[in-house]
Amino acid sequence: MPIHIVQLGSPRTANEGLRLGTVRRPPRGVPKAEFASRDFYDVWQPLLSPSPELVAEAKAAEDAKAWGAFKRKFKAEMNHPAPSQMLDLLAALSHQTSLALGCYCEEEAHCHRSVLRELLEVRGAKVI
Repeated sequence: MPIHIVQLGSPRTANEGLRLGTVRRPPRGVPKAEFASRDFYDVWQPLLSPSPELVAEAKAAEDAKAWGAFKRKFKAEMNHPAPSQMLDLLAALSHQTSLALGCYCEEEAHCHRSVLRELLEVRGAKVI
């Protein structure tokens, strides 16, 4: 019963569980009533997304040095009490139920969800 790391809007996989949108903004042009049925998310969790400034920095990161700087700053944001407590909760839940965390980015390696994966694994979460 692990945490799946997914691209929002992609088809759900078997046993994926509740899908959490770890994004700053809801999907554009999609009615709120259709977020789940169109495979975006069941619950919005912007607490686990980068600040608007860091979103811009991540999008502009064109090399390993810039991406590393983004990762350090995002990890610092996730060390604040509320996001850190949410990550602890998700890590604990991963041993009891299936969940999915996602973002819109196509490439996980260049997305904040790769950092969320690392942070959850450090907390002992079961992550696919």
